[in-house]
Amino acid sequence: MRYLSTRDPGPTPTHSFEDVLLAGLADDGGLFVPERMPMLDAAAWAGLAGLPYAELAAHVVGLFAGEDFAPAELGALSGEAYATFRHRAVAPLVQLDERLWLLQLFHGPTLAFKDLALQLVARLIDRALARRGEHVTIIGATSGDTGSAALEACRDRDAIDVFFLYPHGRISEIQRRQMTTIDAANAHAVAIEGTFDNCQDIVKALFADTRLRRDLSLSAVNSINFARVAAQIVYYFAAGMALGAPGRRLSFAVPTGNFGNVYAGHLARAMGLPIERLVIGTNENDILARYLQTGNMTHDTVRPTLSPSMDIQVASNFERLLWELKGRSGPATGDAIAAFRRTGKLPPDDQAWRRARSLFAGHRVDDAETLRTIGKVHAESGMLIDPHTAVGVAAARREPAGEAPMVVLATAHPAKFGDAVERATGVQPALPPTLAALAERAEQVSVLPNDAAAVARYLRANARRAVRAA
Repeated sequence: MRYLSTRDPGPTPTHSFEDVLLAGLADDGGLFVPERMPMLDAAAWAGLAGLPYAELAAHVVGLFAGEDFAPAELGALSGEAYATFRHRAVAPLVQLDERLWLLQLFHGPTLAFKDLALQLVARLIDRALARRGEHVTIIGATSGDTGSAALEACRDRDAIDVFFLYPHGRISEIQRRQMTTIDAANAHAVAIEGTFDNCQDIVKALFADTRLRRDLSLSAVNSINFARVAAQIVYYFAAGMALGAPGRRLSFAVPTGNFGNVYAGHLARAMGLPIERLVIGTNENDILARYLQTGNMTHDTVRPTLSPSMDIQVASNFERLLWELKGRSGPATGDAIAAFRRTGKLPPDDQAWRRARSLFAGHRVDDAETLRTIGKVHAESGMLIDPHTAVGVAAARREPAGEAPMVVLATAHPAKFGDAVERATGVQPALPPTLAALAERAEQVSVLPNDAAAVARYLRANARRAVRAA
């Protein structure tokens, strides 16, 4: 399996899975995509049936890893990664009503779906660096959950320094504390005086600085890294087979901000998982829902909501879908993204929009509906769900009923957003015992201005690779 950038001028793939894993972002600013999608035939489906989650992950990710990771090596790393989860099923399905199921993706170390990919991806990076005798500096932006999951997965690894930028004052207290209380010399939480989109723009500017990128060996583990997308495909297959796939169709509703999670479902469908509908739920930062409904993708002001991990107006992973919609044309994709960055509006393309509408449905869910949904789910089932999951449930319930079961991705533990849950239900969800003492731990955080140069100076001052090179 080889990979190319969404902005490559030609169709020739030149990068291995290990290259993509360690680089994260392509040199031209594009995102890596596989040269082709592996398709599952009847024999492959039979081979996956009944596998524990860790073994399923090794098989699915192995389809994208090519020869870079041997099956036995992937199996061992996957076994280590998912042994850290609190539920034996890793990603259990829970029936919500006669039509809806919840796929619980919050049983990992940081109580959010990002753990399912990052616990494995961090180990893959560590193993690849050991083989090469190299060191990387991981830099990323987070709207709340990716940062804590990445810092936790990469902590105390000798060949990795990891820095995550988050919008100062715009994430929940638990999300913040999960990042700022990690006591590891290689892990750094950085608060930026701005929005998540500002954080994301700084990260892209740092990657565009060729000298900084070379000096610090910059890498990424957020959803711009295709290895993470590959690992997210796994739980779509796990849920699908638990509900009867490939002999039975099913649908998914996904609370979405940066488009990475639902894009993984799109790829699962391309591999042969019989997905009838992929439903995107957005909060009031509804750029994706607006695009699907009108064909108009226009940048708007980021508004703080009860679901802060989705407070995003620039969905980076959409570029991968756009590349498909543009006929896999790197130049057309690059031109469209450049225009969007320059003007705040994606150039209209009716054919691409109609194709996107055939692939996804999208719904906007405001804070009032989010609270009503949390309250209704609790009243009807006794379950507590977090605001992001509630956005997914509300979006799912707006879709016409069909014969296929609808699976809502439950992306975070309700205790991560306990104030919102209590406001809706009167019940304050308890943190799992492993995180119960979070409020007592000392915080370590640096607050920086919304300025790429200031962040670059901070990286050079704190990355261990930079210290050795000085």
